[in-house]
Amino acid sequence: MSLYDDAVLVLKGYEDQEELRRTYLEHLETHPDGMWKVCGDGHITASALVIDPTRGRVLLTLHKKLRMWLQMGGHCEPSDDTLAAVALREATEESGVAGLSLLPGGPVRLDRHHTPCAWHLDVQYAALAPAGAVEAISDESLDLRWFAYDEVADVADESVVRLLEATQARLAA
Repeated sequence: MSLYDDAVLVLKGYEDQEELRRTYLEHLETHPDGMWKVCGDGHITASALVIDPTRGRVLLTLHKKLRMWLQMGGHCEPSDDTLAAVALREATEESGVAGLSLLPGGPVRLDRHHTPCAWHLDVQYAALAPAGAVEAISDESLDLRWFAYDEVADVADESVVRLLEATQARLAA
């Protein structure tokens, strides 16, 4: 199965944010290259909020280009098999944390946002940090820092706050 096919299956199975979910699926129907950065009309990306629920904190990156505190994430690569694999790869690369695992249940949220280059149709997951996780800043970040749940709204935008809220709801279910 191709990454494109996996993305369609993941989005068809996602049961929330119906209008946005349809937008993503319509984008893929009309853009065979919609998984890739080269698609000028926007492209699918995948991200993961790295969370340590035992200590009530999340790991955010100060994005080098956007200069905002965000979850880890990025573009699909030809070697990626699934959106979940993209999210986990990006979270591991950008956080430096070994042993991350995605929260079961598939994507936590969808978020469509414009970057200086193109629209990102982001499929957002949550990644659980293992006990004793040690982070290491990557060359894609200006900074990397753990924030208590109640600090996130003070440093990050609404999309990250909504992702945290959805992740907490999934953890509580």
